[in-house]
Amino acid sequence: MTSETTQTDAATAGTETELNELRDLIKGVRVVLWDFDGPVCRLFAGHSAERVATDLAAWLEGRGLHNLLTESQRESLDPHVVLRAVDHRHPGSDLVAELEERLTQEELRATASAMPTPYADPLIRTWTAVGTRLAITTNNSPRVVREYLASRRLAACFAPHIYGRTQELNHLKPDPHCINRALAALGAAPTTSLMIGDTPSDFHAAQAAGVPFLGYARNDHKSKLLRDAGASTVVGSLKPLLRLVRDLHQA
Repeated sequence: MTSETTQTDAATAGTETELNELRDLIKGVRVVLWDFDGPVCRLFAGHSAERVATDLAAWLEGRGLHNLLTESQRESLDPHVVLRAVDHRHPGSDLVAELEERLTQEELRATASAMPTPYADPLIRTWTAVGTRLAITTNNSPRVVREYLASRRLAACFAPHIYGRTQELNHLKPDPHCINRALAALGAAPTTSLMIGDTPSDFHAAQAAGVPFLGYARNDHKSKLLRDAGASTVVGSLKPLLRLVRDLHQA
């Protein structure tokens, strides 16, 4: 697994005003809640999420359950959309449990080719070194998160605070359930915590939990989605964040 290095410093340095906003956001933060797929890594960098969604839909069709998905759900090419749709029709069923396990197995396969988000590893280690506590709050399987973190030797930075998908799919973000679980386990106040996420559902979950939010967007499309959802602070690289964390703790 290798890190992307295509982003230039000029594109990601940010204006002085943006850096000041980012500094204000992270100053005094005691707990950082990370979404997984996006801020920590690109889980499906080499194992297409679109293909996984198509395969899940085909599996349902092979069982004569084609009509469980609407046309737009089939065309979404998002595995979580497929999973949520089936759970909405048959909540808590064996069918949902089997579909969720199939998705988990696909996610586990994807870890072998997952691409670390640039600067995520050193940022995680730096925050840990200065005493900031970290947790993962994700819609992915916690089994997948643990396997990936172990492969990067990052497990100790988060253990045991990994809060991911369960078979209670109504608790997936934008529901704040996983965030609230993390806050309770860490004994953390929402106002001294920070959520880093890359989707509108991350933002809405953080907002519902009362946790300040930092958006990470690896391209303009993702940045627009976050800003349109209401996220006020969005970065295109974790590099300035890493620099600020180092500077704040050296001052």
